[in-house]
Amino acid sequence: MYLVDKQQKSLASISPITFGSEGLSERADLQEWLVANPAALGEPLLIIQKEFDGFDGTAERLDLLALDKEFNLVVIENKLDDSGRNVTWQALKYASYCASLSTQDIIRLFQQYLDRYQPGEKAEEKLIEFYEGASFEGQLNQAANGIRILLVAAHFRKEVTSTVLWLLNYNVRLQCHQVTLYKLGDQLLLQVEQIIPLPETQDYTIRMAAKAQEEAQTKAAEQSRHEQRRHFWQQLLPLINQKTDLFSGVNPTRDHWLSAGSGVRAVPYSFVITYRSASVLLNLSRPQRWENVYLYEQLFAQRNQIEQAFGDTLHWDVKDDRISVKIEYRRDGLNYFESEQWPVIQQFLSDAMARLEKAFRKPLEAAYKSLATASPKSALADEDVPDAALTTEPVDV
Repeated sequence: MYLVDKQQKSLASISPITFGSEGLSERADLQEWLVANPAALGEPLLIIQKEFDGFDGTAERLDLLALDKEFNLVVIENKLDDSGRNVTWQALKYASYCASLSTQDIIRLFQQYLDRYQPGEKAEEKLIEFYEGASFEGQLNQAANGIRILLVAAHFRKEVTSTVLWLLNYNVRLQCHQVTLYKLGDQLLLQVEQIIPLPETQDYTIRMAAKAQEEAQTKAAEQSRHEQRRHFWQQLLPLINQKTDLFSGVNPTRDHWLSAGSGVRAVPYSFVITYRSASVLLNLSRPQRWENVYLYEQLFAQRNQIEQAFGDTLHWDVKDDRISVKIEYRRDGLNYFESEQWPVIQQFLSDAMARLEKAFRKPLEAAYKSLATASPKSALADEDVPDAALTTEPVDV
């Protein structure tokens, strides 16, 4: 800090001093300054407890407890010349103690504070005044709002700032306010600066933390979904293996589909599960579209016999914009995310796959043999493909 000499157009440096050099203490001085002027921390705050030790099962004492304009509880921990290496852990404990406080708990604690330090004042009236007439009933539910933490110190150790910055990535609402004491003659000057996060980047920091948390939750949900699929396939495979040896050498995967070879290269049978349907398919997925169209043509020519052998109508899908072609049997309204549906889904899939493989076994073998002497010219042109019932590609969500 500098003292400005307007006449000489110069600056005289004012060096900071320690609180200890002036015989100042954390509790009797810094804490009382903040109680008297909580706006020094950069925002309107209502102090509702001081030196609070009302936590069940512990003798620990919280420096200051406040409310902000957004109905959040604010835990304020003060240190003087050094933050102390355990201040972050200390504040997190206090925040956890406060997390279960209800609206009535907060009003009761505030009234206890007023009875001790401001006799005659009423908590409800003070809250109405602070919130400018806005209703606070039901708004002070900290389970919904969350807790904010303000750390105040003259110096923050590296281990403290590192921990705070890391916690910000997980939506823990923490701020570090650095207090610096100066002496000018007989006068003491106090500077209070928010150093983490910087005020001008606070909104950005919060948004980035929310984004990081959302991505972490998405990743965790995806991992859970992978494990759920693997478990689903583990239960399905013994059922299908009782009806056909088609999947006897197949292991469960984390994908939303599970395939087994049909005896024709690049023409597998597949199970597909999504949040809205379950399907069995014959995928004609050879490298060249004309081969898939040719096989499709040969099989479609026997559609009536195949569907009669299968026992139901199939969806014959040959889209112009795809190399592969599929023949599908699907049931909508089945959601594998709901584990109570698993027995129904697995019974449907195992029964349908056994019938699908039996219905296509000979027609597919014959079509594949004729492919050896076929050519692109002998396959149907795309525009001549029969107008079959088309289906959309299953989407895994």
